[in-house]
Amino acid sequence: MNNNRNLQNITEEVIELQLKSISLLKNSITEDLYESVNAIFDCKGRVVVTGVGKSALVGQKIVATFNSTGTPSIFMHATDALHGDLGMVTKEDILIIISKSGETQEIKNLLPKLQNFGNQIIALVAKADSTLGRMADRVLLTPIEREADPFDLIPTCSIVSQIVMGDILAINLLSKRGFTEEHFARFHPGGMIGKKLKMQVRELADKNTKPEVSIDADLNQVIMEISAKRMGATAVVENGQLVGIITDGDLRRMLEKGIDLSMKAGDVMSKNPKVVDADSLIINAFETMKKNKITQLLINDGGVYIGIVHLHDIIQEGF
Repeated sequence: MNNNRNLQNITEEVIELQLKSISLLKNSITEDLYESVNAIFDCKGRVVVTGVGKSALVGQKIVATFNSTGTPSIFMHATDALHGDLGMVTKEDILIIISKSGETQEIKNLLPKLQNFGNQIIALVAKADSTLGRMADRVLLTPIEREADPFDLIPTCSIVSQIVMGDILAINLLSKRGFTEEHFARFHPGGMIGKKLKMQVRELADKNTKPEVSIDADLNQVIMEISAKRMGATAVVENGQLVGIITDGDLRRMLEKGIDLSMKAGDVMSKNPKVVDADSLIINAFETMKKNKITQLLINDGGVYIGIVHLHDIIQEGF
């Protein structure tokens, strides 16, 4: 029990220190941030991000976020830059250099070479009065109170601050570009992100049966259609137009009340059924089902009924 209490204390202290670092970041924003956003937005080349150690890992994350949101970027390790990778920097690129202290030897060795190139340099650094801070064109301060470990040595709070600053840049640039879900989908064709932003209802409709009865069909026909097509419901049509839906739940409720087999589909259907367009995104159909607490949607394609999309289909796709 005492051991758990100690672990809880450590956990709470780490969280508080991380929150403190973000709070300090919020209070350290200057015009250099907005000038950096505008400079990157106007850049004709790429953003080259560099650093060493844990800052290098943060740099790779920032590059990934930039690229996925429309800002062409590459990562260049500061050590490798001194051994040939400087060749990847073109005259139109902007450099972002990440370092907590701004005094890392590899960074200090690299800075004069980069200045000779004439590229704009943006520093993500905890101390403005550091070698990196003084030599950069713009300084994005990422100050912290201390690291989260007992020795104030392990990069923890400092990298959280760096990551948040990278995200601030990315989201500002995204907004400035008018970046949309369609743009995002273009860069994320695979995985769940791709599915959410690209997969259309018609892709599931093509895999399913198309349960359908006329408005004058008797209940025996309705039951047979729902059972045969295995979609848990059937559309009701009149003169080729959708007029209603009957679900297996509707039939169960009728059985509880005492079913009259002489009734027709038009007598028991739910009118004005929820319909989704075939070109709609699956994620939007999913949200409609959740909002209306239903498990099926009828699908229209240019005003023509083409089938049903079921909640189970969507779940099987990983949504």
